[in-house]
Parts: sequence; structure tokens; C-alpha cells
Amino acid sequence: MSNYQINAPVFSLPKPIAELGELAYNLWWSWNPEALRLYRRIDPVLWERVGHNPVRFLQQVARKNLNAAAQDGAYLEAYRQVLTAFSVYINADMTWSRLTFPQLSGNPIAYFSTEFGLHEALPMYAGGLGVLSGDHLKEASDLGLPFVAVGFLYRQGYFRQRLTEDGWQEAINENLNLAESAILPVLDENRQPILVPVEMPDRLMHARLWHIQVGRVPLFLIDTDVESNTPADRELTTRLYYSDLERRLQQEIILGIGGVRALRALGHNPVVWHMNEGHSAFSSLERLAEYVRAGEPFDQALAKVRAKTIFTTHTAVPAGHDMFPVWMMEKYFANFWPKLGLDRDQFMALASAQQSWGEVFSMSLLAIRTSERINGVSELHGEVSRKMFAHLWPDRPVSKVPIGHITNGVHTGTWLARRMGNLFDEHLGVTWRSRIDDRAIWDKVLDIPDAELLEVRRHLKRQLVGFARERARAMWNNGNARAIQIVAGGVMLDPYVLTIGFARRFATYKRAALLLRDVKRLVRLINDPARPVQFVFAGKAHPADEPGKRVIQDLYRFVKESSLSGRMVFLEDYDIDVARHLVQGVDVWMNTPRRPLEASGTSGEKAGLNGVLNFSVLDGWWREGYNGENGWAIGSDADYDDPEAQDAADAEALFDALEQEIVPLYYDVDSRTGISTGWLRRVKESIRTLAPMFSTARMLKEYTTDMYVPAALSDTTKN
Repeated sequence: MSNYQINAPVFSLPKPIAELGELAYNLWWSWNPEALRLYRRIDPVLWERVGHNPVRFLQQVARKNLNAAAQDGAYLEAYRQVLTAFSVYINADMTWSRLTFPQLSGNPIAYFSTEFGLHEALPMYAGGLGVLSGDHLKEASDLGLPFVAVGFLYRQGYFRQRLTEDGWQEAINENLNLAESAILPVLDENRQPILVPVEMPDRLMHARLWHIQVGRVPLFLIDTDVESNTPADRELTTRLYYSDLERRLQQEIILGIGGVRALRALGHNPVVWHMNEGHSAFSSLERLAEYVRAGEPFDQALAKVRAKTIFTTHTAVPAGHDMFPVWMMEKYFANFWPKLGLDRDQFMALASAQQSWGEVFSMSLLAIRTSERINGVSELHGEVSRKMFAHLWPDRPVSKVPIGHITNGVHTGTWLARRMGNLFDEHLGVTWRSRIDDRAIWDKVLDIPDAELLEVRRHLKRQLVGFARERARAMWNNGNARAIQIVAGGVMLDPYVLTIGFARRFATYKRAALLLRDVKRLVRLINDPARPVQFVFAGKAHPADEPGKRVIQDLYRFVKESSLSGRMVFLEDYDIDVARHLVQGVDVWMNTPRRPLEASGTSGEKAGLNGVLNFSVLDGWWREGYNGENGWAIGSDADYDDPEAQDAADAEALFDALEQEIVPLYYDVDSRTGISTGWLRRVKESIRTLAPMFSTARMLKEYTTDMYVPAALSDTTKN
């Protein structure tokens, strides 16, 4: 039974549209375009100004606009349809989960992640991991899974990006205004904030809790900005991914140990615990301590915790896994390991690893040793992970290491363009949205008339070009950018030119500058008078990643070259809104990671869903998705020992494919119809094969069948 209350403010709205206020506090609106249009139709200019945030919108919209909507018959009909759909969704009893696994009903699955990318109005995510976590919750809601999620409230979120004229990334931190968001405080029966205690070596800190409703799924956010805490502690949950290792350790103690205590304080008793990455691995220690405190020997407690725990790793290189020096662990856990009935050496042995600088405590090792079910996020990443952790099972061949894979997917409702969704409604049948992972339904894509598909694709491309131009105009209006920066920002993009997109975190292994290995060929492609090509880049480097920032600078300096005719663009401040326009509006999605370092990747899955063709290294998800007819591969399905040789070979393959296949096919247009039938044939094949296979519907059903249900039904009494 829940031990808390959450009270949303009440807006003063005209009675006929009063439920717009309730709708604003459930992120169901974020993946239902018709719900978003209810707000936009009232005042389109304000809707853009408030960053597509319904709560902020209702706080600022003029009363006359609300009254006009309340008296508009067409608006009221759209309003009734949306609110009916919302009510049916929230109150549905016969969900996929209820019908398929009724034994899960009432048995919550706890999902821990250090970030959740739900919508651009809630900038509490850094990149792919957070967006995947957000998509995971949305699909859990759609399927009716009994989820409860735990993360952090980042008052400054991830930084805003601004590039200097020289292309150097500047990080701007802005405070999130909670009063203007769908984030609500969690209160006790006396309407006071619920506080969760977390011990540090020399002090007791407290965290308060906040709540976001994601469809049917509650997400609880931990916040240390509590008056009784020290100033340093109050800033612990201010922003994502501090570079300071000790502060990072403190954050992970709060997420793991504090997260378990938070769920207990709220009255939730999960039967399955899912750790998304190793950041929350300390949650297993807290659960172990609960069993030991109840009289269980440590080994039995460990067996019980393992049976109910799932660990998903997203990292393909050892250096990417969080590790803390032993002295730091001694400082923070000397008072904790006695609670487990362990001594110092026994505790350290849970996750001990050797690095060149000495012994460390690995969060991934802790997660593995306290989880029965472990998975990577693509087939190739599963193979890489088995090799990486094979030493933990010295008596087994690598192929038998018990780490599987569930390839990431994307939430269709969130990433599918509204116009493309309408096209699917017309040609796939009315039930396709409830059967997204049914491949047979997607065969009907082949029957969509070329002219109709092309019309939608052109519309989405015009939207992208208009979006880039408006952002460039805003930069110019602000008066803090030079003309060359406006050109670099996309003011000269052409909706009729083949457009290739590249957007992701600017880590060096992503090789964003691979194109620059052959500048002559690149310039020739861009400036071909008959068949020009334009490139749109976006992405951030971590503020502490100097090499990543230099990649951005090198690329941006090149983008400003006058010889490129404004056809190479860098969109600043990459976020979910920019991503949505890019994955829907470009013609080709390019991805150039140094294989096998891309654990999965999901941006190309979003692009493929919208009829954008993928052009990628055979790494992560694309190694499974590419079939020779639904896009293009960069390089071969092979690994290299020499990174320089790999880069050279991949750059050569990239330019060869562009010059010999991609550009000629795009411009091979029938002069009578204006259609490239060869191009649209690939587009249809891409949608047909990728949309069902790389959806979160397929992904969550695999998690449920292979992980959640076996964990929930495991009998720990035998241990």
C-alpha cells in the first residue's frame, strides 16, 4: 500500500477544457501527437516559446485564447477524443502484461537508471542511455507492466551547449524551474516532504523525493537539495556525471542505497530489481543488508538477491565502467560491511579488479555478482561482454559465459513523425499501433504508393530545414553570433538536396570527423552542381572530455569554410527536440563508430522508423538490422587490430558508397513522375524490416519473457 501523496496544482481553466490541467501532469502527452496539438492549437507561438512544456504553457497562456478554444466546436471535438483515449489508456484492464503474464499483476518491477530522457521539457538526460531509459518506461506503460522507476532529480540537468566562433564548446548550466514542470513533490500524510536517510562517513544526509507520472508508470526522483544537508551535499544531485570521482561515488551511494530506502518508505516492495548500467549497483548491497539484518547468513542473502536481480550493461570498453579506488571504498563503506556480516577483504572481493594503478572496486563486477540475469544491448555487445567478463567464470569457455543480449529498441510513439503515423494508419490497418512488433503487419508498407510516401518524406525534410533556419534566425536576432556562424547553423540548407545526418555524443570513438580524412572527395560531393550533398551534424562532448571537444572544434572550423556553400551544418545544443527533427527529416542517417565500441546505438533505429536510410558501420544494432537492401554498410563485418588501418579502410568505404551507390540512387529520378523508385524501394524495405524488429515493444517483451517473469517467479525459499 502506498505511503505517500502527490498533489498537482489546479489550473484555472474554462470548464469545457478543464482536464487539460490533469493531462499536463502525465507524460502520456509526450508520445501522443494529438494530445500535444491540443496545447499548440491554443497558441502556437507560445507553445514554441515554452519549449513544448504543457505545464508552463498553461501558466502563461492568455485567458482569451483559452476561452476561444473552449468555444470552438472543432477544438472541443479533438479535446474529447484525446481525453477519451487518455482515460481508456490509463484505466485499461486487459493490457498485454495482464493478458500474457497475469502473475505479474501487483508485483512491481523496480527499474533503476541514473538518467531518464523523457522529453525536451525535462532536460535531465545526457544522451542515449537516458533516452533509452525514458523509452523503456513508456513501453512498460504501454504494455501494462507493473513498473516503478528510480532516478535523480537534476536541478541543472545536462549542460546547454554553445559554440564559440572558433568552434570551442562552452557549457551553460541552467536551473530547472520545478514549478513550471510536471515534476511534483512526494509528501507524507501531513503534507510534508518524505525524507530518506543516507549515511556518509562523517555525517547523515537526507534526500527528498519527487514524482513524474509516465503513463501508467511512476518515476521517483531523488534530490539532496534539503535544508538540513551541508551545502556540498545539497549540490550532489544538481547535475549529471560529475568528473570528480568521490562526488560520483557519493551520487551512486544515494542512487543505490537511497533508492532502495526510498521505495521502502513509499510502501513499494518490488519482486524484480533491474539495474540499468552499474551506477545503481549499491542497491544490491542495501538489499543484502536487509536480509542479513533479518537473520539470513550472507551466502543465503546473496542467493536471494541474485535470484531477483537483473543487470543490463551498456558499455563495450573496460574503461567505461565505473571503478573506485579501494581507499575511497574503505572511507565510505567501513561502517557498512559489518551490516553484511563481512570483513574488509570479503567486502572488497565482491567487486575487486586490478588496474595499472592498483586495486579498484568495480560497479559492473558488483552488479554481475549480485545478479542472476545479465545482458548486453546487442548481439555483438553480448559477445564483447562475455569476453570482457570471462575471467569471472574461469571454468567455462567464453561462449558459455552467462551474459546474454537483448538488443535495444526505440519507443515508436515517441519517435514516429505524426504525418508518417497517419500514413501507416491508412495503409497498415487500425490495429498496427497495438501490434508494433508483428512483422507481418509491416509487409503492407510495400504497398504504400510511392507518391504518398514521397510526399510525407518531403514534408518532414521541409520541417527540418525550417527548424534549422528558425534556430539560425534566432541566433542572429540575439546579436551574439557572426554571419559565418549563422551559415554554419543551417540558414542555407536546401530541402531538395540529398541530406545526411550525424548526431550523437562526441566521444572520440564515434569518429565524427571520419569524413575529414579525404577533404577533396568531400568537397567534390558537396559541390557537385548536378547532384549536391549536404551534411547536418549535432552533438555534445562531455565537459571534461577535451579530445571530444577538439573533435567538435575541428569539425566546426571545417563547417565554416566558404567553399562548402553552406551545405555542411552544425546544429548547437543537441537535445530530444533537435534529435526528433533530425531522425525524421534527413534522407540518410550516418553512423561511424570504431567497431566494436558501439554497444547498440538507437538513433539509427529512430531514423529507420521514419523512412530515413541508415548508412553505418556494422556495429551495435545495425549489424543485426542490415540486410543488404534496407540501407548501406560502412566497411565489413570484421574487427581490426590497428585503429589507424581501420579508420583508413572505413573512410575509403564510406566515400566509395556515397559516390557509387547513395548519391546516384537518390538522384536517379524519373523525369515524368519526379520519383526515384529505387530509393523509395529501399525506404520501404527499411521501414518494413526495422520498425518491428527494433521497437521497444519487441525489446520489453523479451525482457519480460526472458528476465522479469523468471526472476519474479524464482523460488528463493530453496536457497
